[in-house]
Amino acid sequence: MKISETLHFDWYKNLFVVLVLVACVVASATVTDADFAEVIQGGPQVTAFLERFMQPDFSYIPTLIDPMIRTIKMSVLGTVIGFAVAVPLAFLATTVVTHNQVVTAIFRFILDVVRTIPNLLLAALTVAIVGIGEFSGVITIAVFTLGVVSQLIFETIETVDEGPIESAEAVGATRVQIAFWSIAPQVMSQLASYLFYAFEINVRASTVLGYVGAGGIGVILNSSLGLLRYDRVSVIILMIFVVVAVVDFLSEAVRRRLA
Repeated sequence: MKISETLHFDWYKNLFVVLVLVACVVASATVTDADFAEVIQGGPQVTAFLERFMQPDFSYIPTLIDPMIRTIKMSVLGTVIGFAVAVPLAFLATTVVTHNQVVTAIFRFILDVVRTIPNLLLAALTVAIVGIGEFSGVITIAVFTLGVVSQLIFETIETVDEGPIESAEAVGATRVQIAFWSIAPQVMSQLASYLFYAFEINVRASTVLGYVGAGGIGVILNSSLGLLRYDRVSVIILMIFVVVAVVDFLSEAVRRRLA
């Protein structure tokens, strides 16, 4: 057999894929009235922005320490509150615990509704109800944590070993007792992992909640952008990057230990 007979030249398939992608891009640009010429003409503005952005004002760092600490506190409190509410709701959203399809369907529907609300929209609604400040951010993060963590928890509960559950039922244990003594020990390490995972996500999310007045360092980031102080914007982004990187590292280390 010749080497040429073992090779498969699918260049025409690749060309077809490229043509389809180009057609999709052109169609999308047409529908959205995008003008690539304007993007090219905006080159000088991009250059001017980058020149100011690449000159960070490091003297502004002391001003950012307190807002960054408030952002972390906001993330911690919101994560803990949301997780504390998510755990019992997730248990009620599983047939393993309730043995009732109606109850499970109701709680899963509630959690689905919570999960569909975008973070910024939720923050805007919270600010409109309780006002501007970190309290709005805490509520937003708590509700977001509730939606994300609850699904992870009830999916984990659905896969537990049913042997301890059947043993508890055989001796007449109640549903609450079964949840505490037969199910909870099997998912405890996963719950702790989900807690740190949610905190890792919330630290990143909380930095942008300030755009709608939910407090934290996002407020300063928004005001700096509005004042065209890109030298301060770059410092803020650098600080957020460092904090998020540290939180990600610690969270990953803890979750590996718990795995």
